[in-house]
Amino acid sequence: MTLIKSISGIRGTIGGKPGENLTPIDAVKFASAYGTFIKNQRNKETHRVVVGRDARLSGEMLQQLVMQTLVGMGIQVIDLDLSTTPTVEVAVKLEHADGGIILTASHNPKQWNALKLLDSNGEFLNAEAGAEILKLSESANLEYVDVDHLGEIHKNDAYIDIHIDEVLDLELVDEEAIKAANFKIVVDGVNSTGGIAIPLLLDRLGVHTVKLYCDPNGHFPHNPEPLKEHLGDICALVKEETADLGIVVDPDVDRLAFIDETGEMFGEEYTLVACADYVLSEKSGDTVSNLSSSRALRDITEKHGGSYHAAAVGEVNVVTKMKEVGAVIGGEGNGGIIYPESHYGRDALVGVALFLTHLAKKKIKVSELRASYPAYHMSKKKIELTPELDVDAILKTISENYKNEDVNMIDGVKIDFEKHWVHLRKSNTEPIIRIYTEASSQVDADKVADDMIAEIKKVASI
Repeated sequence: MTLIKSISGIRGTIGGKPGENLTPIDAVKFASAYGTFIKNQRNKETHRVVVGRDARLSGEMLQQLVMQTLVGMGIQVIDLDLSTTPTVEVAVKLEHADGGIILTASHNPKQWNALKLLDSNGEFLNAEAGAEILKLSESANLEYVDVDHLGEIHKNDAYIDIHIDEVLDLELVDEEAIKAANFKIVVDGVNSTGGIAIPLLLDRLGVHTVKLYCDPNGHFPHNPEPLKEHLGDICALVKEETADLGIVVDPDVDRLAFIDETGEMFGEEYTLVACADYVLSEKSGDTVSNLSSSRALRDITEKHGGSYHAAAVGEVNVVTKMKEVGAVIGGEGNGGIIYPESHYGRDALVGVALFLTHLAKKKIKVSELRASYPAYHMSKKKIELTPELDVDAILKTISENYKNEDVNMIDGVKIDFEKHWVHLRKSNTEPIIRIYTEASSQVDADKVADDMIAEIKKVASI
């Protein structure tokens, strides 16, 4: 059992002992720290926080604990109940709230849950704010209001519909083109809130939807991370139904993957590539993704006359870089689309609408769209080191060994070669170096990773 406290929130497995797992006591403690932080940000009479959750089994329990803790601090709570991460982000902005909390462990299995924390812009907290909340959570000076100043809970279960309205109002979403395409689409909602939101969006777009695992009961029918090895059922159903494509989201609906008409994965890395291709065909500008994302985004961006920028891994880092360079679209290679015209958060609903508009306008099959993009293959491996080894020194030596190449050190060490790249990142909790590579074939990507592992072992003398 595990409890992980970080600047992005608190995450852990349900049950067990306080401080070692995500227990009711830990949820109340962390919600209290967040409530204190929110009140310290703005000196005003009334503070408001939006709270929503995915459908995992522990969600209702945690949401009640969190909301009632905020009530005890005199904070007004907007309760979205079953929702999605991007819906909560949108709601914070529309409600002019002081912050938001999403109860979700994203792609983690059902025994996990988490409190993910937003600022008044509906964006994830930066490192400084996260560190302050961690400090407050260990403080003995947390205070609650007296009985005459308790907050209240205001339930609003309309926000998924409101979110969909916001998506359909985006200038580059062509509702009529999608309706005219008469798509048939299979949706895997992994029995969470994607099973609510994605079919509702598709209904508005005139899509014939075939639902798979769209009952939001929290019993995940497969590992909820939308990777090929977990998606055999939808791949088979797309072929059986002779559907145009399949759509897969994770439990909180901020990651998006597609299945083509043959039942093959479009590739999570290419979700962002396809959406960026469409946006850049309509609007010039730059793009951003993290250092471990596919080079295909850079290629597509440059094809359209824009510039590509890399950010450190993590949504908040991508958003910071996007604002810095004024990017028109960005995200992460795990299927996360960040489209500033909507909001600065990964949003599968926005990604679906942009992708279907692109597909409808091109009037081609999903497999043909995928074939039109540069073909890259990734390898993701790791090397475990002994605790006494200085991982930072090892990475520094590797960077010096390749000083004549294009080396980026904003997040570990990334080395760009002409036909491939290698990204090395150290774990913050254990002596592990993670090795990400990309090349024009899977064989080459794996070989580059294995060669780098051998070089690291040589540098470390192991």
